[in-house]
Amino acid sequence: MTTFMANAANIERKWYVIDAKGKPLGRVACKAAIMLRGKHKATYTPHVDCGDNIIIINAKEVTLTGNKLDQKIYYNHSGYTGGLRERTAKEMRENYPVEMVERAVKGMLPKGRLGRQMYKKLFVYEGSDHKHQAQKPEIIEI
Repeated sequence: MTTFMANAANIERKWYVIDAKGKPLGRVACKAAIMLRGKHKATYTPHVDCGDNIIIINAKEVTLTGNKLDQKIYYNHSGYTGGLRERTAKEMRENYPVEMVERAVKGMLPKGRLGRQMYKKLFVYEGSDHKHQAQKPEIIEI
């Protein structure tokens, strides 16, 4: 008996919707990262992108526990002298909710070529409507 190894020919990808309304950011991101990697499948293979496509809706209504809204800081640097930009989680949620959720999920994916390939299957939307109705996505509860 041999061990099953997934490859591009025998991977089946499904579409799933995660509703982030009122859910903690970390739990939403963790569930999305696991499903993007394919770890929820019995055919999981570490060196192959065998995950599913994930749609996250209502990113603007995701919650943060504790004092994270005021204390958590997101950093960006342009590469130039004095080019450090700092934004609190409250500013990110109000102005850039999609980026906030994408950053949380991306941080939980593997670093390198495989992680970048998995990240391309993530679709985050600020509101409750999305443009992937044709794929007939299933709703995932968290």
